[in-house]
Amino acid sequence: MHSSSARRAGAIAAAGAVFLLTCALALAQAPPETAAAANAAGWQVPPSADREKSPVAASASILKKGKDLFTANCRKCHGPRGRGDGPDADPDHTPADLTGSTNPEGVMFYKVWNGRKAPVMPPFKSSMTKDEIWTVIAYARSLRTSGS
Repeated sequence: MHSSSARRAGAIAAAGAVFLLTCALALAQAPPETAAAANAAGWQVPPSADREKSPVAASASILKKGKDLFTANCRKCHGPRGRGDGPDADPDHTPADLTGSTNPEGVMFYKVWNGRKAPVMPPFKSSMTKDEIWTVIAYARSLRTSGS
């Protein structure tokens, strides 16, 4: 009896190890979480977005242009300091507080480029160039508080 209990315990331990290994492999092959989380929330973000980098280098002139573009296109919902408190913000679905954002810049790009239907954020791909969106993102990232 003792040996059958030991065999059963060994089989359970082996099955548990196989399960854990399978889970670890699945996680290692899954798309980056921020892109997956964005898609689950209604955004259209490719899995590669987590690794995409802006072709626009943040400089004083880029940040100034980014602020101007932000003021013209984003401020009405995201507010003057990017806290999601603009006058046109939906009180039931507060826009993102960009000061606390940890989204990689590629994820931010696709959120702005494609927008989403619910809660509504308009797509800007028909009103801004890709470089203008990257410029806005450089400015939005400059609003982040330390630690974000």
